[in-house]
Amino acid sequence: MAANRDRSRARGWTLQVLYAADLRDAARPSEVLQDFLLRRRIAEGSRAYLKRLVETVEAHREELDARIAAALTNWRLDRLSAIDRNVLRIGAAELLHPGDVPPRVAIQEAIRLAERYGTAESPRFVNGVLDALYREGLAAEGSAPETSA
Repeated sequence: MAANRDRSRARGWTLQVLYAADLRDAARPSEVLQDFLLRRRIAEGSRAYLKRLVETVEAHREELDARIAAALTNWRLDRLSAIDRNVLRIGAAELLHPGDVPPRVAIQEAIRLAERYGTAESPRFVNGVLDALYREGLAAEGSAPETSA
């Protein structure tokens, strides 16, 4: 239970790091993370997952953005709010570069971030995009999709 709480907090911290990196245009998320870790007191359990998520998003950003963009209907990635764009990156990172987080949990956690930090429309939007990514992955594997998160 504590591990889940640590990961949930780490996702919130990750969103803050990615958001700050977006605002600093040329700043790499890992650079922002270093500054962030110096200025914030973050529990070790959250810190490890925060680093992992930031590193995953940074290392695979082009792929994540391309996959997210392909799942968007009538939207361009650069036209999304920085919050929604980065919530989608976090969710996509957990879906497409899985560790030990089940896909449905990754989607649900992204929806929670959208509820907390996004607009009233953000949770539904994030759910739709990440569900499309999840279903695309299942189709590529030849599996039958589960019910939407």
